[in-house]
Amino acid sequence: MGCSSSQLLDAETLEEYQDCTFFTKREIIHVFERYRQLGGKSLEDSLAMNQVLDLVELKENPFKERICLVFSQFTDGEKKGHISFEDFLDMMSVFSEGATRDVKASYAFRIYDFDGDGYLDKKDLMDTIECLCGKDGLSEYERELVADKILEEADLDGDHRLSYVEFEHVISRAPDFVNTFRIRI
Repeated sequence: MGCSSSQLLDAETLEEYQDCTFFTKREIIHVFERYRQLGGKSLEDSLAMNQVLDLVELKENPFKERICLVFSQFTDGEKKGHISFEDFLDMMSVFSEGATRDVKASYAFRIYDFDGDGYLDKKDLMDTIECLCGKDGLSEYERELVADKILEEADLDGDHRLSYVEFEHVISRAPDFVNTFRIRI
């Protein structure tokens, strides 16, 4: 006989998670159920990336591996690629309807920053375009043209890369961004 999710998540823990996410207690319990369905048995377990990639909401997302990596950053390189329940909850919270535009933009920037240097340079933009269009969607030359056009339009300081502030400026002109950057739970 297994324990129900509400028995594994005591009231104090639920309160703490509610304070640091965009979820209600009921939604947190639902997210924990999803986590358990993927293979997590307790709050102390972590899931391998391939288990998280089985999440229906991520299966068709072209950034699914980048999303997993961004939400599984650990300081002790051993667990890289594994996601704890708290990381999973953070991921689901950021992609929830309740998350703010600023939070979504911050994580989108990290997802698109393939080399992790804190900027979106031409290579990051080309990788982003490749994820969106697929390897056969656009030629390298076409991806390069699109990346150059993005930099021409959005690189306000002329350093041939986008800072987070420049990225945020682009996002502020895209009213549908918040609606496209979400997962329904």
